[in-house]
Amino acid sequence: MTFLDNLLKEFASLVWGLPLLILLTGGGLFLLIYSRFLPFRFIGHAFQVLRGKFDNPDDPGEISHFQALTTALSATVGMGNIAGVAVAIAIGGPGAVFWMWVSAIIGMATKFFTSSLAVMYRGTDSEGRLQGGPMYFITEGLGKKWKPLAVMFSVCGLVGALPIFNVNQLTQAINDILLAPNNIEVGFTSSLIIGIILVGITSVVILGGIDRIGKTAAKLVPSMVALYFVLVLIILAVNIQEVPKYFGMIFSNAFTAQNFKGDNFLGGALGGLILLGIRRAAFSNEAGIGTAPMAHGAAKTAEPIREGLVAMLGPAIDTLLVCTLTALAILVTGVWQTSDANGVSLTASAFAHSIPGVGKYLLLLCIFVFSISSLFSYSYYGSKCMSFLFGADKKHLYNYFYIGSIILGATTSLSMMINLIDGFFALMAIPTMLATIMLAPKVLNAVKVYVAKLKNEKGLN
Repeated sequence: MTFLDNLLKEFASLVWGLPLLILLTGGGLFLLIYSRFLPFRFIGHAFQVLRGKFDNPDDPGEISHFQALTTALSATVGMGNIAGVAVAIAIGGPGAVFWMWVSAIIGMATKFFTSSLAVMYRGTDSEGRLQGGPMYFITEGLGKKWKPLAVMFSVCGLVGALPIFNVNQLTQAINDILLAPNNIEVGFTSSLIIGIILVGITSVVILGGIDRIGKTAAKLVPSMVALYFVLVLIILAVNIQEVPKYFGMIFSNAFTAQNFKGDNFLGGALGGLILLGIRRAAFSNEAGIGTAPMAHGAAKTAEPIREGLVAMLGPAIDTLLVCTLTALAILVTGVWQTSDANGVSLTASAFAHSIPGVGKYLLLLCIFVFSISSLFSYSYYGSKCMSFLFGADKKHLYNYFYIGSIILGATTSLSMMINLIDGFFALMAIPTMLATIMLAPKVLNAVKVYVAKLKNEKGLN
């Protein structure tokens, strides 16, 4: 197991090298500038679309704009926000948060382009059903000669969509917060039982398809984000005198790498800190990875640009809001310096410190819902990859493989799981970003048409 752990660490480090950093961050920055900062100019209109102002029940697709966003968010607002931020701070200190923010701002442009393309170039599966996602916008937008890129994305997606990190951290949270303090023996057996229970819950929802996943996510995600928001505001109120100091340290430490404990990158600690922030932000909001376009590609709309505008709200909600809340909770309570805990256990320490008694149990409730909703969405992503590779009649087979992997995630180490998923996420980003950059002019042409149409409609009104 130690050999496998080291192997996966080397694999993740190799694929998350300078070429991918340039492609993901440099490519996203190019899209942001190329679009003339469109995500920020149209943010008000994006919220109007999200509220359903432009919904048309006769449009092609399976789920509403709101359900598409909450399905995508149910995958991204999860353990990446609670455990992933804790991992970033434990290794990089407050400065890691700044580079997560930078990645999120760039990621808004990336999400806009990838999700617009997911609707613009929808294809059909072997059963003739309309589908969207990087594998389809590669083959439909770039042509059949680019199919190897689509195959690469789908093969990596079969592994990248596995729920093992989420399950691993949920199991750790239940063991540390619920079982161990109540003198219930924690070990392989307790983790296995948790895994079996999660298998049962997940099976009920994911075997019902995207419609059931979308409806469940639309109910669960907003309420849990609201509860989490309130809990962190309580922690910040209790430690209000510390907030200005640590908010300032997020900026000052971003360029000094003062508290960085990880591996150097490009010859220095600052390079290592920047890479850490970008990796954790990519895991959290998934901009450029290609997962969210698979959910947004199922949206009931005939206007690709509308769906792109809704999708771009994802990194803002996920990283700029939820990840920042987690980071401040960990920083102002001081647990990042006084605790040896990592991942979700570090976040739990912050909640227990400022909201004694019930804090860690309310966090566990949020963790449980975030993790469960992530399990639903990722199964949809993996089954779409399976359908593209082997035919729609085989996609249900992925769900059984997926459900089995829940047991693996519940009973293995954090470092092994995070490196495995990190590595395959990186490989998924390569075809997604290459195709998106090549097809970007098509999106901008569609933007011009869409804006002109909006102006005409306003003129008529």
